Amino acid sequence: MSSDAKTGDAMTPSDPPLLELRGISKRFAGVQALDDVSFELYPGEVHMLLGENGAGKSTLMKVLCGAHKADAGEFFHQGRPVAISGAADAQRLGIAVIFQEFTLVPYLSVAQNIFLRREPKGRLPGAVDHARMRQQARGIMDQLGMALHPDTLVATLGVAQQQMVEIAKALSQDARILVLDEPTAALSDNETEKLFRMIDMLKQQGVAMVYISHRMAEVFSMGDRITVLRDGKKVGFRMPGETEPDELVSLMVGRKVDMSYAREYCGAPGELALRMQGVTALSGIHDIHLEVRAGEIVGLAGLVGSGRTEVARAVFGADPIVSGSIEIFGQRQSGGPAHARRLGAALIPESRKTQGLALMRSVGDNLVLASLPRLFPSGWFSPVKAAREARELIQRMRIATPGPQQRVQVLSGGNQQKVVIGKWLSAESKLFIFDEPTRGIDVGAKAEIFALIDSLVKKGAAVLMISSELAEIVNVCDRTYVMREGRVAGHLTRSEMNEEAILTLGMHHA
Repeated sequence: MSSDAKTGDAMTPSDPPLLELRGISKRFAGVQALDDVSFELYPGEVHMLLGENGAGKSTLMKVLCGAHKADAGEFFHQGRPVAISGAADAQRLGIAVIFQEFTLVPYLSVAQNIFLRREPKGRLPGAVDHARMRQQARGIMDQLGMALHPDTLVATLGVAQQQMVEIAKALSQDARILVLDEPTAALSDNETEKLFRMIDMLKQQGVAMVYISHRMAEVFSMGDRITVLRDGKKVGFRMPGETEPDELVSLMVGRKVDMSYAREYCGAPGELALRMQGVTALSGIHDIHLEVRAGEIVGLAGLVGSGRTEVARAVFGADPIVSGSIEIFGQRQSGGPAHARRLGAALIPESRKTQGLALMRSVGDNLVLASLPRLFPSGWFSPVKAAREARELIQRMRIATPGPQQRVQVLSGGNQQKVVIGKWLSAESKLFIFDEPTRGIDVGAKAEIFALIDSLVKKGAAVLMISSELAEIVNVCDRTYVMREGRVAGHLTRSEMNEEAILTLGMHHA
């Protein structure tokens, strides 16, 4: 531990920063991603970095870890000027980033992943001292309170455990500066508590952390200081005890955002859009009965692993069922996703990057992908017509992109989510299944997506919404089904819905 580090408490501004960035700027293809941003980080602190998707958070972190080279600006490490021109420079300074998309090798062990390309050498040339590698891995995991065997394959681990392995990997490189990008996005409440205990432990050891989050509760419970970015610029610095969520949201989006989830609930739903009767699938769901009608938003709640996503995949034909029946607008769903689309169903999946988008294709290609049969019934493709449809959707969805030709991979998370939704609007779908629609996106984009969902049901669409955010379920949905261990544990009407009732049904001991 650095001699400058305080034990247990974050450093105060009177102490020298562990790392300081001054006047950092970065430009991409005519877009100013960072504009004169300054940022300080002290040993033993959790510095919250906030901003809408596209505000510059990820670019700043990529500059910090050497993935991008800054066009202008200076770096100081413990008061001394340093250069960060690549990943090797960042690693020498003890900087490590834990991105949302992990960099682990699934079919290597925990120990092999921790020491990948840095394996302890054996006695013979080219040999690896596996015993020493296991011992060193075990020591790091013990330091973090991880009850894992070093030989466990990473492919067998859950998301939370994989995240812990990423942190162990960073600490094995003597990382003193750790960047955590939305670390709780895919974690259950219990897993989140474990992560928070680990963060407290790292603070005690003087590790400095940059914590990117869109969850205000985390910002105020974990943060020592808060920096806000908007449109590539630093627009605010606050101490948690001297601000409130509404002020931070206003700084982030530059306007007042309604965070009340206000909507007119459905009093008289319309035709039956989805009926599942006794559905069982090899994916782990059993005897599922549920209905969704036009004009209503129906929640599907439950703990992580309870079977919510498996229900969505079964409806959409991504996972075959072994018994029971699924009807979409009165017609039997007996095929795959293409058949579900023809019946009017749309799936906005939990993982937009791996399941919802063709990342190497353009925004325009992605937007028209689901509507090709409608736009070109003869089978002859017209680039002009496709581009016109894409431009109309970009404007309607307020997608921040230079145009349809932009590769979708470079968009922010919130704008990527809008593209996924937009392609189903183009297909004129009437049953929308949203699986974690606001995961990893900022409060401004959340408000826009909820407004869009509300507009869909007002126009007669039906929505089945999966969310781990109980406040979203309680405040947005007209009624809710609660899953537990692959089965529907209960159904709650509008008047019965509250967070306690959902948790009671969803808990394994209920």
